[in-house]
Amino acid sequence: MKQQFSILAILISVLFTTACRQAPKLQPTGLVAEKAMVVSARVEASKIGSNILAKGGNAFDAMVATELALAVAYPFAGNIGGGGFMVYRKADGTTGAIDYREKAPLAAHADMYLDSLGNVIPNKSTTGATSVGVPGTIAGVFAVHKRFGKLPMTQLIAPAIALAKRGVVVTEKQEKRLKRYRNIIAKVSGDSTLLALSYKQGDTIKYHALASTLTKIQQNGRDAFYKGETAKQLAAFIQAKGGYITEEDLAKYEAKWRSPISFKYKGLKVVSMSPPSSGGITIQQIMGMIEPHNLANYGHNSVKTIQVIAEAERRAYADRNYFLGDPDFVEIPMQKLGNKAYLKERMASFSLDKATKSTDVGHGQIQISESNETTHYSIIDAAGNAVSATTTLNGGYGSKLYSEELGFFFNNEMDDFSSKPGVPNMFGLIGAEANSIAPEKRMLSSMTPTIVEKDGKLFMVVGSPGGSTIITSVLQTILNVYEFNLSMQEAVNAPRFHHQWLPDIVMFEKGGFPSETIQELKAKGYQTTTDRAPILGKVDAILVLPNGKLEGGADKRGDDAAIGF
Repeated sequence: MKQQFSILAILISVLFTTACRQAPKLQPTGLVAEKAMVVSARVEASKIGSNILAKGGNAFDAMVATELALAVAYPFAGNIGGGGFMVYRKADGTTGAIDYREKAPLAAHADMYLDSLGNVIPNKSTTGATSVGVPGTIAGVFAVHKRFGKLPMTQLIAPAIALAKRGVVVTEKQEKRLKRYRNIIAKVSGDSTLLALSYKQGDTIKYHALASTLTKIQQNGRDAFYKGETAKQLAAFIQAKGGYITEEDLAKYEAKWRSPISFKYKGLKVVSMSPPSSGGITIQQIMGMIEPHNLANYGHNSVKTIQVIAEAERRAYADRNYFLGDPDFVEIPMQKLGNKAYLKERMASFSLDKATKSTDVGHGQIQISESNETTHYSIIDAAGNAVSATTTLNGGYGSKLYSEELGFFFNNEMDDFSSKPGVPNMFGLIGAEANSIAPEKRMLSSMTPTIVEKDGKLFMVVGSPGGSTIITSVLQTILNVYEFNLSMQEAVNAPRFHHQWLPDIVMFEKGGFPSETIQELKAKGYQTTTDRAPILGKVDAILVLPNGKLEGGADKRGDDAAIGF
């Protein structure tokens, strides 16, 4: 009788836990909209995207308008001199992805950043014209519009032009960023460069040269950037500064449509970006390894939950760093990496009693720590189409090289390649052969634009900046909603932690975790820090509520804003 009672109690407990995990949060705490929403790094860009939706545009039209508005309002990472990735889900459930990541120029080669003795030349891959990859953003937005756009392209570019002419008000956070980067921008581009000047909160910065460049693109289309007058100016400017990009590089650039990574996690279907982004396959591995564990029962940000997630991250990042690169150049064992049996085998050495050492988890010679200076935006339109897009210049203000004539910063994405196997880049990344430099190759990224379905319906659109912490920020945001019943805004606000295999340290957001939790983890053998992770990602996400309304999660760590109607 006692045995039957015990079994019954266990069954009730399991059912109760499952019900708790799947129960919707009754009180959203973020902005709620009836029909459509845009969440991005700046309120100006979110408003422009939302206005396009209100005028009858779809999510893809809003993607174009938001992307270009961020190039004006958020030059720290928004751009037309960089690139990115987008994952989409149409209202009929069709999913897909586009890769508008930068490429290595035709003159690139594996040893281009090494001296005659084979040593990495300091700053050559990080600063100035020699660090610039062929930009992909303009090709990306035109490809998206050609396939899915509804409104005229001229109408979608117009708000960004108007914003550039009208100017953007400097926020407190932007003032601090500009102050932090002013000296290096002045060193690379001259002390009279627009963003090398001194600005205070409340000042308005007008971007007349960028408005002129966008007007040419508005009038003459994609070719104005890649084959026209702008292309000539761009190539001449880069070469005059010692860089490698030619008119031929620009003319040959194409954005690529790719099949996204798609997998199940308990009651969810997750759709994320495929290589050359490492985001999708790495988040698939992490979620596959944690799936057998009852995180809801362990509790939000509890010691056990942190252990399970950190140990899965440790193993997934070890694989990520060794195997992944541009799929057009490297054979990636995608099926093996996502295989359930393989993931179970990877977690076989995990114990709740003590930490695993990263040196005991394969491929111990490779390390990662990427740029945090990226931006993300999430969009859902009134018809139910969804877009998740992440875009970047790599470092803050990219290469710090600014063209006064064209009005924008260029990326320093060449540093995301392995300049030399075993030697760290500016962010500490030590790469493998899979991510070595080659002409027209795309550099590996951690950008993780993601869309989540539940019960066959659109559930969440999510993504984040944050370099190597992007993947773990997106992961924890999804789990915060699904496993722990947080509202979308609560899920975004919640303190985050991160492990990336090497260095063998669990990074915690400062002030976000009880000292008792960290002490207990230390007692189990985990090395921890809060000094290296003042901010882990800046997530912008949208949750579809049970009543069909939309809740935005705009990250309080930045100037991010949700706008909808």
